[in-house]
Amino acid sequence: MKKKYISFLFIIFSIQGLISQSLRLSVYSEVSIITVGPGNALFEAFGHSAIRIKDPLLKMDAIYNYGVFDFTPDFYMNFAKGRLLYKLQRQPFDYFLQSNKADERWMKGQVLNLTQQEKQAFFLYLENNALPQNAFYHYDPYFDNCATKLRDITQEILKDKVQFSSEYVTHKQSLRQLMDKELSWNTWGSFGINLALGTKLDKVASASEYMYLPDYIYSAFKNAKKFDNGSSKPLIIKEEVLLSFDEKKQRISWYNPFFVFSFLLLIAVYVTYRDCKNNKRSKWLDFTIFFITGLSGILIVFLWFFTDHITTPNNFNILWAFPLNFVMAFLLLRKHQAKWIHFYLKLCLLLIVIALIIWVTKVQLFSLAILPLIAMLILRYYYLNKLLSFKK
Repeated sequence: MKKKYISFLFIIFSIQGLISQSLRLSVYSEVSIITVGPGNALFEAFGHSAIRIKDPLLKMDAIYNYGVFDFTPDFYMNFAKGRLLYKLQRQPFDYFLQSNKADERWMKGQVLNLTQQEKQAFFLYLENNALPQNAFYHYDPYFDNCATKLRDITQEILKDKVQFSSEYVTHKQSLRQLMDKELSWNTWGSFGINLALGTKLDKVASASEYMYLPDYIYSAFKNAKKFDNGSSKPLIIKEEVLLSFDEKKQRISWYNPFFVFSFLLLIAVYVTYRDCKNNKRSKWLDFTIFFITGLSGILIVFLWFFTDHITTPNNFNILWAFPLNFVMAFLLLRKHQAKWIHFYLKLCLLLIVIALIIWVTKVQLFSLAILPLIAMLILRYYYLNKLLSFKK
């Protein structure tokens, strides 16, 4: 029964798609780039982009939204593995407008300077893409998302008629630096993203790569040129403010990463001072430090080698979040330590020095929030090395 119901829906959608593709837009139709400001949730922090097609003669006003996903039970696991499917959804524009109005997110529209044939090409392309068999795509937050789709579709339809200027690129920045401008460094979302992603984000981004962010899609289209019969025209013929709200700023909680890690550093300083006076070590502290950093390192290894993400390899966070620390956490619970452990601690100190060099030379930028963690690791590694070397 369920299969018959799904088959029936598929037929209905297919018929609807065929009807839509037979429609001819009128001369009063418009194709627009829609840019939406940030929202409250982490996945809304970068804003949003979509395409609008409006035809008052056909009484049609639709938004084509590539930012739709199904929040299934395995959503987070698929996201972690880099296998998350997003889809294009065709929605009434008024529904899209009211949704963003309720969330108090600003919205701007940019009407494209297109011929009638080009408008129809956009319409047919999007209608075909919105069919159930074509709607899904493998989402990548930096190289294939709701914003990059608009760039790619425009280039595919207009080909060499469109030229995106790089005037909006005033400073040479990496994808990570662009991301960090949108996310406050002292949030758990920013810390987690910077912990998980490797050096691919630290290469200087091209003007085209800037367009993974909706703000740069807006700027790129604003400055773009369209060539017809040897003459150059602005790609945008009209701009309009559809919703006017102040830009949402991220709220930084009191239990932010820097505060939490600084508090842990203070505990480590106090416990280490007490241990030093009594010539002993607190096993619970060492277990906690090695267990957490080791577990973080295992996560980095998993994302690096066992997922489909293209931005997680070559992640030098692994130098301070060292996976073998997970094993060491349990070995350090023993009363008598093997003689080789102090060599391991020296290795850990060396890896941190290398990580700091990598950070300073901008081979990979780390989250500023880890500074208290780095200080805590150096302090405890140094103390344990001295203590265990003395007792060997």
